[in-house]
Amino acid sequence: MKKIATLLFVSILGGVLTLGSYKIFFDEDTVQFLPQDNSNQNSFIPVTNNNRAYGTNADFTEAAEKTVHAVVHVKNVAVFKNGPRSIWEYYPYNNNGGRALQGAGSGVIITPDGYIVTNNHVIDGASEIEVTLNNNKTYKAELIGSDPISDIALIKVDADDELDYIPFGNSDNTQLGEWVLAVGNPFNLKSTVTAGIISAKARDLNMRDNSPQSFIQTDAAINPGNSGGALVNINGELIGINTAISSPSGSYIGYAFAVPSNNARKIVEDIMEFGDVQQGILGIRGTSINNDIIREFDLSTTQGVIVAEVTPGSGAEKSGIRQKDIIKKIDNIEINKFSDLTGYINSKRPGDKVLVKLMRDGKEREVDVLLTKLDTYPIPALGIEVANASPEELEAYKAPNGVRINRMLTEDLPSADLVGGIISEINGQKVSSVRDVEEIMQSRTRANPIVIVFYTKQGEKQRMIWK
Repeated sequence: MKKIATLLFVSILGGVLTLGSYKIFFDEDTVQFLPQDNSNQNSFIPVTNNNRAYGTNADFTEAAEKTVHAVVHVKNVAVFKNGPRSIWEYYPYNNNGGRALQGAGSGVIITPDGYIVTNNHVIDGASEIEVTLNNNKTYKAELIGSDPISDIALIKVDADDELDYIPFGNSDNTQLGEWVLAVGNPFNLKSTVTAGIISAKARDLNMRDNSPQSFIQTDAAINPGNSGGALVNINGELIGINTAISSPSGSYIGYAFAVPSNNARKIVEDIMEFGDVQQGILGIRGTSINNDIIREFDLSTTQGVIVAEVTPGSGAEKSGIRQKDIIKKIDNIEINKFSDLTGYINSKRPGDKVLVKLMRDGKEREVDVLLTKLDTYPIPALGIEVANASPEELEAYKAPNGVRINRMLTEDLPSADLVGGIISEINGQKVSSVRDVEEIMQSRTRANPIVIVFYTKQGEKQRMIWK
């Protein structure tokens, strides 16, 4: 469960962004050229010498036509049987006390044989998934797999014919100010297309949750029902899956956010090939450089990620990365803040090699880093994700055994107090690995509370109960 901020919250919704190719052209009858004024040669204010008037007309019809047929309406039917909630539910015609609740969103066909990517929150808890194409044909869909952390899910329909689909583009190549289209089904209005530009990249909506996001931000109008839709460039290529808006009302007010296509494609391919997400890690904990960091470490640079901790046995450690190193670039991606780093690394797999450009003692150097596998397990009931703990971490926390709290999945808990801590027992059973945690959580009775034994950063042993 996420905490809703007083003045601003992120409403989860998705939208399909379809963007058509555009033409920049000049019309002799309409384009005016501003006369050049040479009277201010001695002005202290910079004045351009270029008096060319640039055309701004953009034609989105081709991109819209190429993508609108590949965006579908996704209906989630969830049946709850928690007992009668009113006197009417005692009667036999009400399906034995079960209640069918419907939710709706959007999805993007990514292959001609019917694979569709959408948001996890669109299909979460579904007893049945129904997909309606732009031509009004309806199919039952199968859930192939999902990743709640990235909010990406993969479903599939079996259609009689090959389906229109949207090819993936390279989200790393997107630029600020680039035209984009959003295509989706807001408020159950099918096949809606809106246009806008890319307003920002690598946007982290909550920098305090120890789970850095890396969204593409756009001003294309996205509203409830757009969840899982496509964000496309002017060539009709998929560059993002619309996921969230920032709004005090729950409706669009000028900002919307999409999971970059490189991240979504990697997750989908992992689900297809491995059945789950293969997350590669660099092996560092760090933070974006800000004024406090600059003063504390007397830095001469204002952008980048400063390394606070290097994970023992990781690729970063083996490559010689140290505390206080400043990461400036990975491969060809500029690292100006931590979400730049996580956004790019999340598109990679264990075993991939990346070139890290860093600064140490004022000097630049480059190192090759082999990404390793992050063995983690999310526990939504606790709002946390755990990872295997190293012997050094157990010793530092004075814990005899346990797993490390890797990050928070919710804002309802104090992440600064919990992240990094060690869980040594769950419901009276000792845990030494994420596999132990997985077995305990899968076998537990959901109605019962969860009791954990927890070691804080100060080495204090505590007992916590979740009901």
